[in-house]
Amino acid sequence: MVTLNINGRDVQVDADPATPILWTLRDNLNMTGTKFGCGAALCGACTVHLDGQAIRSCVTPISAAAGHKITTIEAMESDKVGKAVQDAWVKHDVPQCGYCQSGQVMSATALLRANKKPTDTDIDNAMSGNICRCGTYQRIRAAIKDAAKTLA
Repeated sequence: MVTLNINGRDVQVDADPATPILWTLRDNLNMTGTKFGCGAALCGACTVHLDGQAIRSCVTPISAAAGHKITTIEAMESDKVGKAVQDAWVKHDVPQCGYCQSGQVMSATALLRANKKPTDTDIDNAMSGNICRCGTYQRIRAAIKDAAKTLA
């Protein structure tokens, strides 16, 4: 048994400590907001926060998360920064197919927590590990800037 703190609550998980966070969330806890993309930490679809830092849950084992706080897309609606990002996403029509969006939102939220006034370069650097097959990168940048203004 591994105890994980997910979205502010402790949960016991009966899984191998080497199991990636992604599969623990999806298979053991039925939390399907975090998506599987590549399985190699290259696309960002599986992004969650570990103690506030954006990480790739497809390659991070639950043993590395024990004693730390995991935050998923499911918690963003009730999070001030996460909600601002989600509202800006809708305002700027960012989602197309939507598959990468939970990872995009999680990376953008981590960026805005660390940097309240990101430049285009800051945004590009923070979001460079998130791939959007639909190519909405300009909308993503605009939404992040808008969310930053909302939070100022």
